[in-house]
Amino acid sequence: MADKPCTVIIHYDKAQPPQVAELKKSLENGQLEEKMDALKQVILLMMNGENLNSLLMTIIRFVMPIDDKTIKKLLLLYWEITDKTSADGKLLHEMILVCNALRNDLNHPNEYVRGATLRFLSKLKEAEILEPLLPSIRVNLEYKHAYVRRNGVLALYNVYKNFDHLCPDAPELIYHFLLNEGDAACKRNAFIMLFNCAQDKAVEYLGEVLDQVAGMGDILQLIIVELIKRVFKTNPGDRAKYIKCIFTLLSSTSSAVQYEAAGTLVTLSSAPTAVKAAAHTFVDLLVKESDNNVKMIVLDRLASIKLHHSKILQEMLMDVLRALASPNMEIREKALAMAMDLVSPKNIEEVILVLKKEIQKTQSKELEKAGEYRQILIQAIHTCTMRFPDVAGSVVHILMDFLGDATGGSAADVITFVREVVEMYPDLRPSIITKLLETLNQIKSSKVFRSSLWIIGEYSNTPDEIDAVFTAIREVLGPLPLVTEEQEEEEKQRQEAAAKAKESKPVVSSRPVLNADGTYATQSALISNDTSTPKTEFVPNLRVLLLAGDYFLGTVLAATLVKLVRKSHHLDIDPVTRNMISAEVLLIMTSILRLGQSHIPPNLIDADSQERIIVCIKTILEPSPFTEAIFLKDCRSAFTRLCQEQQRSKPVQKKKKEVNVQADDLIKVRQLSGKKNFGSDEYDDMGDDSDLSKLTSAEEKNEDHKLNRVYQLTGFSDPLYAEAYVVVHQYDILLDIFVLNQTPETLQNLSLELATLGDLKLVERPQNYTLAPHSSRMIKANIKVSSTDTGIIFGNLVYDIAGVSTNDKNCVILNDIHIDIMDYITPATCTELKFRTMWAEFEWENKVAVNTNITDVNEYLAHILKSTNMNCLAPESALSGDCDFLSANLYAKSVFGEDALANLSVEKQPDGKIGGYVRIRSKTQGIALSLGDKITLKQRVQAPGS
Repeated sequence: MADKPCTVIIHYDKAQPPQVAELKKSLENGQLEEKMDALKQVILLMMNGENLNSLLMTIIRFVMPIDDKTIKKLLLLYWEITDKTSADGKLLHEMILVCNALRNDLNHPNEYVRGATLRFLSKLKEAEILEPLLPSIRVNLEYKHAYVRRNGVLALYNVYKNFDHLCPDAPELIYHFLLNEGDAACKRNAFIMLFNCAQDKAVEYLGEVLDQVAGMGDILQLIIVELIKRVFKTNPGDRAKYIKCIFTLLSSTSSAVQYEAAGTLVTLSSAPTAVKAAAHTFVDLLVKESDNNVKMIVLDRLASIKLHHSKILQEMLMDVLRALASPNMEIREKALAMAMDLVSPKNIEEVILVLKKEIQKTQSKELEKAGEYRQILIQAIHTCTMRFPDVAGSVVHILMDFLGDATGGSAADVITFVREVVEMYPDLRPSIITKLLETLNQIKSSKVFRSSLWIIGEYSNTPDEIDAVFTAIREVLGPLPLVTEEQEEEEKQRQEAAAKAKESKPVVSSRPVLNADGTYATQSALISNDTSTPKTEFVPNLRVLLLAGDYFLGTVLAATLVKLVRKSHHLDIDPVTRNMISAEVLLIMTSILRLGQSHIPPNLIDADSQERIIVCIKTILEPSPFTEAIFLKDCRSAFTRLCQEQQRSKPVQKKKKEVNVQADDLIKVRQLSGKKNFGSDEYDDMGDDSDLSKLTSAEEKNEDHKLNRVYQLTGFSDPLYAEAYVVVHQYDILLDIFVLNQTPETLQNLSLELATLGDLKLVERPQNYTLAPHSSRMIKANIKVSSTDTGIIFGNLVYDIAGVSTNDKNCVILNDIHIDIMDYITPATCTELKFRTMWAEFEWENKVAVNTNITDVNEYLAHILKSTNMNCLAPESALSGDCDFLSANLYAKSVFGEDALANLSVEKQPDGKIGGYVRIRSKTQGIALSLGDKITLKQRVQAPGS
């Protein structure tokens, strides 16, 4: 059964199948129900490889005459899977009786019996059975019930496709059937037959009913769209009619028809009107369809349109943004990413207005994943303001309301955005400083606090601003000192009491209780000796973070205060006030130092933070021009250079090649080139220019790269020589396998049996072939890929030698084909914050030790980037210069949306070699292991000539 075509699959896992004698007895003498059960058992057993041909005559004699619908349906399944020919290929004599029964069923008064029989005949491949039934099949095309007619069309389609000499007039017959038929399903089946078997008749019918296409059923409209796509180029005289028909189908009531019509229209025409209509249809589907899968597919189609017709999509940007109403985060991210590419000076104001409204919605507690959604909205606004600085003033203050976000993710994005805005737009600095001071008491994140204090210290320059800063810092810091002697003593006593409490046993209270069965049991309870009630009092946020042991934040606060003190000495401030400010600042710094040495925080202050705060104290007590320049000038200039470097390192959008047209160039008029039909100019992308572009792009491919994809599967001395050319597409792998018969014998039943290891799946089963002596054949195999993993394809060639009778088949084992992970990985870029977030979330890590003969760290980094298709996130300025150590973050993305992160940390050792590690992290195990294996394999460079 494994070598025969299979049209039915039914699972059967019964441990002990019944004996053939029992089945025969039930089929001969059993009641109706027993015969049904026995026939079901026979079908299941035969489908699972059992040979029950001995029961054929029994079934014909005792089961076939029964006029029961269930029995007749089971019989059709049985006829479908049983052997209808003998070993020499001739039809069994018993099939004559079966053929007579099938003819009677085709003339049965019940429409279900007729339709089911016709359905069975549409799968039959024996001409000797089909030929006597052909008149009955033709008669059923005129039956009153549509169920019978549509299955009759399928049966006639099967006859004509496999044995056209039995019914040569079938296309003409189906053509007239189409003209008179009213049922949509019947017309669809008939049109499919003409579409595949007699395309000229299908085109003729389409020309007859082209004006009626809008009123047809959606199942027929889909086939019409497919036909137009196929014949559009071969029928230039009807192109205008076809384009008009496709335009009509854009307003179909079926979403599937709209989608196919829009995709076909973009393929057939590059005219702005056609592209705009197709894009408008896609946008409507994006908005009205509730299925998230449909939305994702439509967004992909819109992205493909954007590559060549971005100006048309810019007019529909506001409609694309309506996809943000979807609760799915992936759809929102995709829509926002597309919107960022389509933003222009004409629509930036409207886009910013929509984004601000969406940000306001994220404050609602009912919105799912509000924090994550708010974060990507903030990043989108950040992108818009960097490209269009004029809108920065309208959004920066709204975004600063989210600095108090408890999660810290969106707050960190906001403060990063504010820091860039305050540097690049000096006019906004006073209002930003004022707003930042107002929201300072709402900040809960240490990172946001540090950035806020840095901004305040750098850009507060007037006496009023400095006074307001000190007022705000006093409010968020609370009363000074941070810790008193009494508090230290109380904390010490509390810790001692806690230690004693651990040693003392708690009081246990027990009492008897009555169980459900009447017996007694003892119930115990722990009674705490602590009768004190906790005190609840408000503690400012900055003080909370310092008391929790965040001394890094304390050093940033100290540096900010030093900047403010030194600025006050250059402003028109009363000396007494100036000295009071300095004294207060010194008190704050010493309080932080004392807090770090006390037992109140969970940990003592580290030496680094302590030394930095002491340097800040010395700077106030013993000022010098050198230290003042470091605090007031060098820090700002370093950040300015960082912003400039980030602007330079941002990926520049590739501009389309503009065609320069000279005044004396010839004007190409397609209407004067022999094509007089209207609308032919809308087919430019399918004409010569398209062919030329395809040719030039094909020529740009490296021929050496093609040769690298040829794998030798067998040896030269094997009976069969085979080699494979591997073509890797986005989601599948196509194998073109060349097989050469090196023997003087004819090889029959040649079959390619493949198996896969990894996330690879065979799509179709290879067929059997016959190879003449010393002849060759190309065999194709399609394999689906579901994830980024190094897959292995292995198998063998099985064949029989003509004229040699043997039970064992000959076999040639093939070499393995390893699918390279680099075919699915492309360089990508992401922000530093996103990289760190993913690095913390991803659980799979592969640590690869550096073992290379490369002696330069930058050269080693370039070699790893080339070998892994990853992108270095570190700016070029950070990697420039001579240094013996290097650390860089690498990032790539697979075609399946998987993220691949890597951190390369290497140093040059005293012996001149490079040592270190490459750590790879990903969400799935496969990509981490595969990338690690790739680096291990490729990190050593072969010497020339080796």
